[in-house]
Amino acid sequence: MPSLRERFTNYLNGDNIVSRLLGKAEEKTGIKKYYLATGSICSLGLYLVFGYGASLVCNLIGFVYPAYRSIKAIESADKSDDTIWLTYWVVYGVFSVVEFFSDIFLFWFPFYYLGKCAFLLWCMAPFSWNGSQSIYSRFIRPFFLKHHQTVDSVVSDLGGHALSTAENVTRQVLQTLTSGRSLLAPTGGQQALPSTSHSKEQ
Repeated sequence: MPSLRERFTNYLNGDNIVSRLLGKAEEKTGIKKYYLATGSICSLGLYLVFGYGASLVCNLIGFVYPAYRSIKAIESADKSDDTIWLTYWVVYGVFSVVEFFSDIFLFWFPFYYLGKCAFLLWCMAPFSWNGSQSIYSRFIRPFFLKHHQTVDSVVSDLGGHALSTAENVTRQVLQTLTSGRSLLAPTGGQQALPSTSHSKEQ
């Protein structure tokens, strides 16, 4: 089994967008791709610990590249990559919900955004045992298979109640508009004034 460094080197020498960008930088600077990549990773790590706006940078890392790869997967004829990125977005959504509650207690931790960024990079890593595949197969999928019928029933009931409520609200609005128009509509003819008879005393 190859070591982590060997996998990292193979990825940098493979055919991917990171390798192509680093190849162009290597041609201009004369610095090898491996040192450019490790230097960039170290600089990013230091910025996530000490820099301003680390939350925004971390969220961009977790969103921009996966969104780009997801669009390419949608437009490609091969649908196997669709499953890969759908799995990532499921894990990303679950992580965002969990983070909403844990962020209250952990945002002050100096290595929080560094750990979050490392976690998201692990989830989108281009190998079969990446974070999204591991978390989905070990936790999310078993939970879904165990409870999906109950969830489907709850969603169906909520959808029925929402549809019924929308129909009632629409009916009441239409009735209000109709009654308002009938009150404002002019009468068809002119109302005759009552005639008064005057008697003359002789």
